[in-house]
Amino acid sequence: MGRIVVISTGGTIASRWQGSGFAADADGREVMATAPLPEDITVEVVDLFSVNSPRLTTAHQLTLLRTVHEVLADPGVDGIVVTHGTDTLEESAFLVDLHHHDPRTVVFTGAQRPMGTADGDGPGNLYDALLTAASTRGLGVLIAFGGRVHAARGTVKTQAVALDAFADPSKELLGKIGFGKVTMLRSPQRPEPLPLPAMPEVPPRVDVVMHHADGDPVLLNAALAAGARGLVLVGTGAGNATPEIVEAVRDAIARGVLVALTTRVAAGPVTEIYTHGGAVDLVAAGAVPTGTLRAPQARIAVLSALLASEDEADRVRILQRSVSSAEPALVTA
Repeated sequence: MGRIVVISTGGTIASRWQGSGFAADADGREVMATAPLPEDITVEVVDLFSVNSPRLTTAHQLTLLRTVHEVLADPGVDGIVVTHGTDTLEESAFLVDLHHHDPRTVVFTGAQRPMGTADGDGPGNLYDALLTAASTRGLGVLIAFGGRVHAARGTVKTQAVALDAFADPSKELLGKIGFGKVTMLRSPQRPEPLPLPAMPEVPPRVDVVMHHADGDPVLLNAALAAGARGLVLVGTGAGNATPEIVEAVRDAIARGVLVALTTRVAAGPVTEIYTHGGAVDLVAAGAVPTGTLRAPQARIAVLSALLASEDEADRVRILQRSVSSAEPALVTA
């Protein structure tokens, strides 16, 4: 079925007991040794790093992005699997997807239980990811986990410890895996990919601020004081806050800060319904609504826009394009 390159980055799938808790320390070859290979697949391993995914930095993620592009420069490669910690998998997968222009599939996977445990899910997830990478084309970046296939865009970690850890709360299931077969139920809709960004010496700071009852602009202004060049405001409901926060957002945008608006609600799009500090006013002030993308992926979209251009108007257009996608149609048998 093909030649698949596995890029190993750590996470629970590479974790072992450290005396007081689990942490990533196994290399990619050790991880691969735990899993059976689908028939007619050959595997090569790239050991990129081995860290718990909450410790990942923008520099780590940009290194992963460039490594994916370098691997796909070899026409003999049929697909890529990235083993990754689940805590920030949705961020890294979306970053790679925003810049993915190749028909060959990149599949992210990981585990909820550490390697070597009798009931570990890593080997099965890795098998499924290899099968998905070898048997699909033209779908962008995918996540294979718990017998399901998800598009990178919109998929978030929905379970802290359960094995079926990922879902897109706003969309139908993309695909499923079973009995050695990958079945796709629909095709993900993706905007035109962005060019590969340069590796900056110091990546731009992008912060996330959540609104809540009694919320005020203090944390938003603190992010600006810390040097944030981008902000994600996590509103209530369909993307709402207060008149005071609207003014703080307007001031930030006047200073050249790129602001995205998402919601703390699990499913559904940001929608301009309410004024008096609601999404109507926030969008009028210049915040870019992110549709059904939630804060971690909205932050990645802001980061990518900042890396793509020095022009403020261009950055807004790039962000708008990156967060938009048409509702996918179901594939009928």
